Amino acid sequence: MDAQDKPLLRLQVQYISTYMNDGKGLGTRLRHLVAALDGDVQRIYQELGVPFRPRFYPVVQSLLSRGESSVTALAEETGVTQPAATQTIGEMVKLGLLTLSTADDRRSRRVVLTAEGRRMAQTLAPLWEAVRRAAAELDDELAHPLSDTIDAALAALRQRPFHERISERMNNA
Repeated sequence: MDAQDKPLLRLQVQYISTYMNDGKGLGTRLRHLVAALDGDVQRIYQELGVPFRPRFYPVVQSLLSRGESSVTALAEETGVTQPAATQTIGEMVKLGLLTLSTADDRRSRRVVLTAEGRRMAQTLAPLWEAVRRAAAELDDELAHPLSDTIDAALAALRQRPFHERISERMNNA
């Protein structure tokens, strides 16, 4: 039997040709992209001798605008799971950038930037502006701006999740 007679094999061939490039899947390539971007930002933090990580940035930005937040709200706002937010917040508490307290209703924990966290944010503001400008430059160099492509892909996946798309292709194989 050839590949045309085997629906699952045909689906695998279609997947490989659509989502794989040089043997690397879409997810692998996206992880490489994030590693390249975050890795270079982390390198700058290290060169500056600042104990800060790229994943701290959205937490700090949220708290600078809100003043305080619950762990759940931070997870939702930054687009990560609650366990991931809890882990990041824990690291930031250990570094003295955040404090964590029980809310008045005792059902949630409140997260607040410390004076050290606010000072570090002030110190890093010029770097964050440079990162924003570098990202805009990268967008300008691409046929389709990366930021627009990511936003469009996330919107499309909210409308129709990837799982649903894959399941439909498996059923139509």
